[in-house]
Amino acid sequence: MTRYLISLPDGAMDHIPEEEMPGVAKAAHAVVQDALNAGVYPFTGGLEFQRPSIVATDGTVTGGPYPQTKELSGGFTIVDVPTREAALEWAAKIAVACRCAQEVREFGPDPELDAMLRQVVIRSTAGLSSDSGDADSPAGA
Repeated sequence: MTRYLISLPDGAMDHIPEEEMPGVAKAAHAVVQDALNAGVYPFTGGLEFQRPSIVATDGTVTGGPYPQTKELSGGFTIVDVPTREAALEWAAKIAVACRCAQEVREFGPDPELDAMLRQVVIRSTAGLSSDSGDADSPAGA
């Protein structure tokens, strides 16, 4: 499967009256639940309105953002789906729920990272299945 970033820029939901935001949140949470049920949902979140920090390779910290990333400061969802068309379908559902357009971008492939993540899942699953329920006993012992 391929991971896609579905995002909206800061201010994209400013047209929604404050009293309607609970309904928007409910609709957005329903889409998240659908994605969870479909097994395609790794993560979502809205970014706090704050000035980001830029950390240089030497550890120096300065105020950001990079000028070209100002539009990426709203909210985002990551889905793990088989095709771009499937990502666009999820983006359409999010657009309806959030009442604003969504941008879709594909994450680049990284087989080594995928293998690392699979090992984490395998270890956590093995720990859960071999846990005897004894709080003092390490999983698998």
